[in-house]
Amino acid sequence: MEFEGLVSKRFDELQVCVIIPTYNNHLTLGSVIADVSAYSSQVIVVNDGSTDDTEAIVKTFPHVQLISYPDNVGKGWGLRQAFAYAMQKGYKYAITIDSDGQHFAKDIPAFLNRLEQVQDAIIIGSRNMEQAAVPGKSSFGHKFSNFWFWVETGIHCPDTQSGFRLYPLYLLEGMKFYTRKYEFEIEVIVRASWRGVHMDSVPVSVYYAPKETRVSHFRPFTDFSRVGVLNAFLVVIAFVWIKPRNFFLDLSKKKGRKKIIATLYNPNDTDEVKALSIALGIFMGIVPIWGFQLAVAIFLSIIFKLNKALVVFSAHISIPPMIPVVIFLSYKAGEYWMGDKVTNMAFSSKISFKTIGEHMEQYIYGSLTLAVVASLTVGLITYALLKLLKKAPAAI
Repeated sequence: MEFEGLVSKRFDELQVCVIIPTYNNHLTLGSVIADVSAYSSQVIVVNDGSTDDTEAIVKTFPHVQLISYPDNVGKGWGLRQAFAYAMQKGYKYAITIDSDGQHFAKDIPAFLNRLEQVQDAIIIGSRNMEQAAVPGKSSFGHKFSNFWFWVETGIHCPDTQSGFRLYPLYLLEGMKFYTRKYEFEIEVIVRASWRGVHMDSVPVSVYYAPKETRVSHFRPFTDFSRVGVLNAFLVVIAFVWIKPRNFFLDLSKKKGRKKIIATLYNPNDTDEVKALSIALGIFMGIVPIWGFQLAVAIFLSIIFKLNKALVVFSAHISIPPMIPVVIFLSYKAGEYWMGDKVTNMAFSSKISFKTIGEHMEQYIYGSLTLAVVASLTVGLITYALLKLLKKAPAAI
């Protein structure tokens, strides 16, 4: 009890609360609240329109703060309401833990320990997903979600689907969220990372009840579809705006430029790999799959074991200031394929994506032609320069 008392004191000092979102989990809710209460009295339960004995169970714990509304909206909506409530109450951080008994309150101190080391971070409880009891759909969703989070942010996170997390509420303040169900837990970490919030993790235990007694409100087809649609939007935003923005920010900093140069001269890669990496990036930056160019480029760089940093760097040939140039050159290259259906275009800085739809056939033929010619040209020039630089005498 003395240990739990010390942990509770740390909750007060760090201004941390525990949020338990729940929907029809009356079989496990009471034990989860009791276990959490052994570590902290700063507990908030969000009743997301439950139709069971949820409210009666919560009322048996006088210290618990209850947020309740009649209609079941979704876990994401419940968390959003709880975050707003917690900030109003003056909490700086919130630990979220599911009410189905999957998580263990004994892991709460690990979050506090990590918080004292990295205060401005979302800390995610990383589960061991290799154990035999993990359902197949959870294992697949785990890998699927981790991959797309990496594509959208460039960050490797061991468990993007874990609901056992610590959020720095003050770093989320002012953010407007759009999702209301399970996919909120993806939206919040992707958009927070775009905002510069650090992602961290701590290992946690996990329990999956036997299939015949397991209660889950996750609907595989519907909820996976919602997550898929969200990821599609996030990928487009990441590649059209976030990654080009970050690229220019890095380029404007001395440290960023040094990183790019160090990548180019990485001794672990051969000249052929470097040249092919840049050629692939140029090709993918021009081909007509706007919004998915970097995702495909990264996938291909993994398959062919190329330098991913150089692929991403060179794929930025299609950054916003270059878009009118790329589209114009694509139309010019397409002239050779159109015969008497050719469209002559004069260059203008007002050329945009809308221009593409007006003469789609010429643009597609031309962009593919330009992509092949430009990638071969830049790749060969890169290879020649790398060879010449190696032959050049060292400066005395």
